[in-house]
Amino acid sequence: MMRAIRQHAFGGSGELRLEEVPDPRPAPSEVRIRVESAGVHLLDTVIRQGGGGPRVAPSLPMTPGREVAGVVDEVGTEADPDLVGRRVVADLGLASGGYAEYALAQAASVHLIPDGVDADAAVAMIGTGRTAMAILELAAPAAGDVVLITAAAGGIGTLLVQAAHAAGSVVVGVAGGPSKVELVQRLGADHAIDYGRPGWTETVRDTLAGRPVTLALDGVGGRMGRDALELLGVAGRLVMFGSASGSLIDLSAEDLFGRGISAASAVGARILQRPGGVRPLEERALAALSEKRLVPVIGRRFALADAPAAHAALQSRDTTGKTVLRP
Repeated sequence: MMRAIRQHAFGGSGELRLEEVPDPRPAPSEVRIRVESAGVHLLDTVIRQGGGGPRVAPSLPMTPGREVAGVVDEVGTEADPDLVGRRVVADLGLASGGYAEYALAQAASVHLIPDGVDADAAVAMIGTGRTAMAILELAAPAAGDVVLITAAAGGIGTLLVQAAHAAGSVVVGVAGGPSKVELVQRLGADHAIDYGRPGWTETVRDTLAGRPVTLALDGVGGRMGRDALELLGVAGRLVMFGSASGSLIDLSAEDLFGRGISAASAVGARILQRPGGVRPLEERALAALSEKRLVPVIGRRFALADAPAAHAALQSRDTTGKTVLRP
């Protein structure tokens, strides 16, 4: 028997309960991973509440968690037996099952963890890092760009700050609260702005001394996303990768035609239907980690039994970087 978080009904974080369940056994094409680290994602909280749409709606009861890193301890009859004993990381997809001491993954989906990389960092890059790679692939920040990043202290935002800085862009990171602002500055932002203070957009304008934002990377949507759009100059680019506020940016034809702004989403259908699939993005993210070009921030580590607290912290925005569970 193993310990796992189980959810029997949609609702609040209290629906996540630690239980003992039978050890999973791998199907022919699967491997079993003894989990060292499981990623906690904002989407997990949406799914827990019954949101996310029919594409991601799970059958209950279920064990949440789509990102795991650990050691393969058993393989199915069609999987490579040499994987036994290897440290791996995998995105479990819609199957979930990561909030547990053992998880099953398709053998074809696992990546070997590079030497010198710990499980928390690997699990941060397999999902969050993959999304960051998709954003950067579309946005292509370059020297000469002025890049505005909302939610810059989050899991994706911290990676985007590092990448835009490395590309030679002027980086403006927007985050909530002094500690988050300080983190964003340490990661390489030229300017770190606290959106919790009144008039933060005017602070950005004053800080840039009239220089327009050329690229906005937004994972918040709603009012903040709209504010980020308003900071773009003529022919500016908006790349959206989420709606943490609960709503999308209100875009109009006037934004696109009147001001010459271009807008695109790096997630959703674009990433799900990406030519060549998402595995190359995962490989790129893990390579950037191994080569120390990108270093994920692991903000908080929770014990498996504390999964409800991890969800509550994410929803209250009381986190920075990537949040993980340690079974």
